[in-house]
Order: sequence, then structure tokens, then C-alpha cells
Amino acid sequence: SVTCGLFVPAHGDIPMDSLEKQLSCPICLDMFTKPVVILPCQHNLCRSCASDLYDSRNPYRFSGGVFRCPTCRFEVVLDRHGVHGLQRNLLVENIIDIYKQQQEGKGESTDGLKPKESKEPMCQEHEDERINIYCLSCQLPTCSMCKVFGQHKDCDVAPLAAIYDAQKGELSNAIDALVSSNGRLQALLHQMEDACRAVQENAQRAKQGLAERFDLLYAVLEERKAVLLEQVGKEQDEKVAALRALAQRYGERLQSSSELTDTAVRALEQSGAAEFLLASKGLITQTKDAAKASLGEERPEPGFEKMDHFALSTEHVEAVLSKMDFGAADDEEFEDAEEEE
Repeated sequence: SVTCGLFVPAHGDIPMDSLEKQLSCPICLDMFTKPVVILPCQHNLCRSCASDLYDSRNPYRFSGGVFRCPTCRFEVVLDRHGVHGLQRNLLVENIIDIYKQQQEGKGESTDGLKPKESKEPMCQEHEDERINIYCLSCQLPTCSMCKVFGQHKDCDVAPLAAIYDAQKGELSNAIDALVSSNGRLQALLHQMEDACRAVQENAQRAKQGLAERFDLLYAVLEERKAVLLEQVGKEQDEKVAALRALAQRYGERLQSSSELTDTAVRALEQSGAAEFLLASKGLITQTKDAAKASLGEERPEPGFEKMDHFALSTEHVEAVLSKMDFGAADDEEFEDAEEEE
């Protein structure tokens, strides 16, 4: 049923949400502000909202006038008194007072249906109208006059407070998500810093290990080099010693032969035949024997002086070293190189 312009369910219990909705002005979307007027179509308006609506339709303020109900579009005809000639709905005003008292007694806020306040943003199109509704279609806050007559008259609107709460909650959730995202980014940043330190430490250990392995290779090469040089030196010393022994023997033989030669030459220089013949026979024998002996002297074998057998082949090792890389393949390559030998 309809009572004083309010819809009352048959069972008599009015849900709070429904009551708040019915106590809201269809123009400003806030709780009715006294005085409240009732239109012939039984819909209610704040008198101030009705006056704004009337003035927008009758800018030259002729006596009387017409405007349409913003709820049902019923054409309301005013007399010369204008909106002041409309009947006040005292019952609705009393219901508003009772509602406010009950809400204050419960300690609840009536912010959802708060009266008009001053010092709020005003509409640019209607300078005397405060921004009090939100256009859902255009996603913009606007005023009631824009909804009734302006560019938002065909749009869906909602109370500013409801959208405020919704978007405030949405922004709060977005901030929480952003803070959480920042936390994840901070954790990733710490991970990257830890990873950088780990890379540097691991690289330093790898360099140190690599240097140690090469130092070991150098040591092995130096040790092997010393062994091989010792072998060459040993054979060198043996051959030189043998050659010097032969040279000493040849020297001694040469000295004896030279002395015998000098003796034989002096014998030839003697003028007396008897004296010569006394020594010549022995000298002839000694000279022939010495000459024959020189032909049978021990000599080194052919190529005795050569050291070619000490030539070292390192091509396979060089090949392995040139291909040396990180991993376990080095041992296999070295084994393959040994098998090729």
C-alpha cells in the first residue's frame, strides 16, 4: 500500500534498506531535507530540490509553471505560488525525525542519508548545485540537475556515498595488492643481490681452483722436464767422458810417435855408417810398428755424437691442452691421445 507517498508492505514491516531508499530524494539522492513537499503523483521532493527543478524549467520566473516529476515523469502544474503552493508532507518529515532519533540511539551514523552540507564541490554546469550523485554510465560525479535535465539524464546514477565507499574499498584493496607486490619485488631484489654475491664468491673459488690446477700442471711439466733433462745430461756426460778417454789415449800415442819420429830423424842425420847401422834396425822396427798400431786404434761408432733419440714429441699433449675446457671431457681426450700413440 501507499501511505503519505511511501510504499509500505502489506505485512507492515519495512526493511531498513527499503526505508532508507524511500526517505531519499530522487533528485539529490540524499535524505529528504525539510520542508518536504508531496506532488500530485504522490512522490515526495525536498522543497529546495523542487524549487531548483522548477527554476531550471522556468528561468524567467513567470507566474505558475510546469515541471515533470523526476520519478514518474508526471507533469506537475504549479499556480502563481510556485513550489510554495505544494503541500508539505508532514508525515514524511516526522518519519525522518523518528528515523534519525532511532539511528542516533543505536549509535549508528546516518552518513548514507546525511542532509545537504555546504562547502562541497559544486557542479560546473549548474553552479548552485553541489556534486551529490555519481554517473555509473560515464564514471563521473555530477549533480542532480545534470541527471534530471542535463547531459546525464539518460544515464544510470547512484548515491555518491555508495560509490565513494565502493571505490575507497577498491583503492584500499589495490593498495594492499601493491604493497604485497612491493614486498615480492623487495624479496626478489634481495634474492638478486644474494645471487650476485654468490656468483662473485663462486667465480672467485672457480678462479682459484683453476689457478691451482694450472700451477699443478706447471709443476708436473717442470718435474718431467727435469727428469728428461737429467737423462740427456747423463748420456751427454757418458759420451763426453768416453770421447775424452780416447782423446787422452790418442794424445799419449801421438806423443810417443812424435818422440820416435824425432829419434829416427836424428839417426838419419848421423854421418857415420857404422853408428847409423847400429841404431837403424831397431828404429825401423819401432817406426813400422808405431805406424801400423795407429791404424788399429779404437774409434767411436758412426753417429756416436748424435742425440736425435732425445727428440720429444709433444703434439698430442699440445692438442689436448689446446682443447682443454671445463668439464670431465679432458680425461677422455687425454686417454684418446694416449691410445693414438
